[in-house]
Amino acid sequence: MTIKEVSEKYNISQNTLRYYERVGMIPTVHRTPGGIRDYQKEDLGWVELALCMRSAGLPVEVMSQYVKLVQQGDSTIPARLKLLLEQKEKLLAQQKQIEVTLERLKRKIAKYEEENGIHGANG
Repeated sequence: MTIKEVSEKYNISQNTLRYYERVGMIPTVHRTPGGIRDYQKEDLGWVELALCMRSAGLPVEVMSQYVKLVQQGDSTIPARLKLLLEQKEKLLAQQKQIEVTLERLKRKIAKYEEENGIHGANG
């Protein structure tokens, strides 16, 4: 797939795809003999992982570090596992904070609905 096709498939800019490759968030993309990016299935898998991790708030540096570890081979599996477990813990902490915030918002909304004679509009 061309960079244009990948950009359209994932609804991200071509510049974002180039950036991901430049900073190491995805490995170097396969190229045609003429040097044009030619995304293969493996490349798309990396793009999908990068998008997923970024949407979860994973820092660029962590994703780049993960890619480097993968490229170094199976001897880095323990380091990759440690990195992913650390990120999982951070996400779980964020999730807990979001849940606390949502509960507070629900109570606030319920209070305002009650004060305005609205019952159950949001819940």
